[in-house]
Amino acid sequence: MNVSQDPSFFTIASAVFFVLNATGQIPLFLAMLARFDQKKQMCIILRELTVALAILFLFTFSGDTALRVLGITQPIIGIAGGTLLFIISLGMIFPKASAEPEELTREPMIIPLAIPLIAGPGAIATVMLYANETGNSMLVAGAVFAAWVPSLIILRLGSYIKQILGEKGLVAVERLGGMLVCLIGVQMLTSGALTLVREYFHIAAQ
Repeated sequence: MNVSQDPSFFTIASAVFFVLNATGQIPLFLAMLARFDQKKQMCIILRELTVALAILFLFTFSGDTALRVLGITQPIIGIAGGTLLFIISLGMIFPKASAEPEELTREPMIIPLAIPLIAGPGAIATVMLYANETGNSMLVAGAVFAAWVPSLIILRLGSYIKQILGEKGLVAVERLGGMLVCLIGVQMLTSGALTLVREYFHIAAQ
């Protein structure tokens, strides 16, 4: 299965960056951390993003092995991952109206900031899929780190970015990212389905 003809470092990093959706997470992070002072907020964001990075690295290096043990094939990974990203992209493009998130009464630890806001199902599925597709976990890990760095910077500068873009600007950026995630998901889903059909007919012909 091919996610792309030849997924490059830049392609993988771009895909992971848009799936992480740091800009779209700014309002949630700001609301949840509002009770803490600026210095404490920076420490929490760095810690939670570091935990999320570690989780993504874990699935980058071990996810493919786990899938092989479970007997899950490449086409199925592509179909499942593509479907998941497509569903996530719809939530980014057409966000549901919801109440403002409440401030945390205690310091967050891993949940909900690291998981599932950053290292959520979409991000995990993406890194596992590319690691499986490329067969080069180090390449994918490097791309994940390259996507993580600007995500960290965006979230640490969240209050300033929100002042510059405003609520509507953040929504516009999130929807643009959602559109790109949708395209990535459809590509994964289509490639997985086509490979599954080819494999089926190849087996049936024997």
